[in-house]
Amino acid sequence: MAKRKQRHLSWSERSVIGVPYLWLLVFFLLPFLIVLKISVSEMETVLFKDLISWSDGVLQLKLKLSNYLFITQDDLYFKTYLASVKYAGITTVLCLIVGYPFAYFMARASQAAQPALLMMVMLPFWTSFLLRVYAWKGLLSEGGWVAVVLNGIHADQILMLAGLITVPGQYMNTPFSLVLGMVYTYLPFMILPLYATLSKMDMRLLEAASDLGATAWVAFWQVTVPLSRAGIVAGSMLVFIPCVGEFVIPELLGGPQTLMIGRVLWDEFFANNDWPMASSVAVVMILLILVPLALFNKAQADEQVRRA
Repeated sequence: MAKRKQRHLSWSERSVIGVPYLWLLVFFLLPFLIVLKISVSEMETVLFKDLISWSDGVLQLKLKLSNYLFITQDDLYFKTYLASVKYAGITTVLCLIVGYPFAYFMARASQAAQPALLMMVMLPFWTSFLLRVYAWKGLLSEGGWVAVVLNGIHADQILMLAGLITVPGQYMNTPFSLVLGMVYTYLPFMILPLYATLSKMDMRLLEAASDLGATAWVAFWQVTVPLSRAGIVAGSMLVFIPCVGEFVIPELLGGPQTLMIGRVLWDEFFANNDWPMASSVAVVMILLILVPLALFNKAQADEQVRRA
């Protein structure tokens, strides 16, 4: 078998590839390395001891790993990590359930209506994120019209059975208010990638499925959903990753029973002024997100290679 001739990339192609890598290096890898350095450093008042020192002809490397050991021993960190992943996962699933039909409707709408529908999705971004979250405090508090509607349809009984609220009619500072706030905030991040994928789908595939005897429901699950998998994965990552480290929404809408790692991280940085411990918490949180994503991407790439 003849060897495939290697194709050398042109300068413009290298530039296009190199710019995203440079962006990741400057704005992700370098800050992450700084945080990693702080996490294994020993703090003296407001300064950090050098990791590498030279004394009497001996080069010493001093790494303080006690913070990582403490994370594995204290149940608080395990519970908050688990709670963060749980609420982020629930938010992602709900955003997918709500966002997929809306994105599907947008993609199937007429060309004249699509810009207006797209504007409806993006309209919340015109208002401050903090103001929108604060607005939910008024809507869900006693006397708020959302709380009144929920009480009127006796939704509080169902939410109590599901464990989302503890007191009838009390919606604030509960898992329900936390999840509702995160779904509302991150729903556009699910809809936009799905819409971008569904709007490019070849409609002739659905016609072919119909000609072969598939019902609309079967064609949806066996044609539309598989072809929109890229949008599902992109939207899920855009929702799940920021939800894990979310601080503002749990602080304003959540309560003591919805403690997430973002709040613990804030306390370590600003309440305890323990920057090495806070950096250790941040590093573990980043690894909890990146390692599964890297494994997933590798599995996806291997699957594409097998199919090819």
